[in-house]
Amino acid sequence: MRFILILLFLSTSLLSIAQDSKLEVFKKDSLLIIKKNIDKGFQNDYILFIPKGTPINKKTVLLVEPNNTGKTSDSISVHEKYAIDLTTVSSVGNNVSKMLKIPLLVPIFPRPSSHPLIYTHALDRDVILEDSQELKRLDLQLLEMIKEAKNILTKFNIQVEDKIFMNGFSASATFTNRFAFIHPEKIKAIAIGGFNGELMLPEKEINQMKFNYPLGIHDFHHLFNKNFDINQFKSIPQFIYMGKLDDNDAVQFDDAYSDIERNLINSNLGNDVQNRYLKCQEIYKNNNVNATFVTYENVGHWTTSEMNLEVIKFFFNQMQAK
Repeated sequence: MRFILILLFLSTSLLSIAQDSKLEVFKKDSLLIIKKNIDKGFQNDYILFIPKGTPINKKTVLLVEPNNTGKTSDSISVHEKYAIDLTTVSSVGNNVSKMLKIPLLVPIFPRPSSHPLIYTHALDRDVILEDSQELKRLDLQLLEMIKEAKNILTKFNIQVEDKIFMNGFSASATFTNRFAFIHPEKIKAIAIGGFNGELMLPEKEINQMKFNYPLGIHDFHHLFNKNFDINQFKSIPQFIYMGKLDDNDAVQFDDAYSDIERNLINSNLGNDVQNRYLKCQEIYKNNNVNATFVTYENVGHWTTSEMNLEVIKFFFNQMQAK
C-alpha cells in the first residue's frame, strides 16, 4: 500500500495547492501530518488519514483514535512513528477508515520517560492535573485538533458531521472511555477493547467509597468545572469488547493508577481482569448505558479479523442511523 506523506503547515498557499489538487489526492490513500499550533490550542502534532475513495461533497463522519506507543520515550519521533503505524498499518482504526471510507485522526501525544507516572495515552488523573504546555489537558487539545481537521477536510470538499466516532484498544481504549465521560456531547459512537477490564463508571461512590476521576464521577465538577452529563453519556452507542484470555492488567502498575486508585479497584471491582470486566458490565447495565458487550473466546490482549469486522459493522450501522 502506497501512502503520500504531506507535511502541512497550514499556510494559505499550501491550503490553496491542496484544494486545487483535491480530485487527484483521493485517488490514493493520503496521510497528512498537521504541525502543532499553539495559537489554535494544540501543542502537539497530529495525523489526518484520508483513505482512497473518501466521498467528496457528501456528509460523512470523522473517526478519532488516540495514539498508544506502548512505552515511554522522551523522543517525540518515537511516538510519531507508532502513531503513523497505527494510522496506516492494519490497526482496527485503519481498517474502519479504509472499509467505511471515512477520514481518521490520530494525535501524536508524547508519553515522556522523564515523567513516567503521567500516563498521557490513557488520559489518567495526572494528565488532567498537569500544567505544562505540552501535556496540559490533552482532551482539550484533541478537541482543537478535531476542529482544525474539520476545517482542513472542508478544503478538500469533505464534509463531516459535528459528532465524531472514537475507537481505541488497550490504553487508547481507556483514553476513549474517559474522553467520552468528559465530552459526551461530541461523540456519535465509540468502540473500545482490551482495556484491563476497568471502565470509568457513572457513579460517585461504590460500596460507600468515593470514586474520583478516572474511576468515577465524584469530583467531576471540581476537575472539569461542569456537571457530568449522564443523559448524553448514556445515549452514546458503545461497542465494548474483551478477549476471554486477556489478562493484561495496567491496574497493578504505578504509571496507570495510584495506590489509592488501585486499592479501590481491587477491593470494590476485583483484582482479576475478567471478573472486573463483568462487574463493570453490571454497573453500566444498571445505569442503562447504551453499550453492547462482547467477549471473544480464545483471544488474549490482541484483536482478530473477526473482532475488526464486528467493529466495522458497528460503525457502519451507526453511519446509517439518523
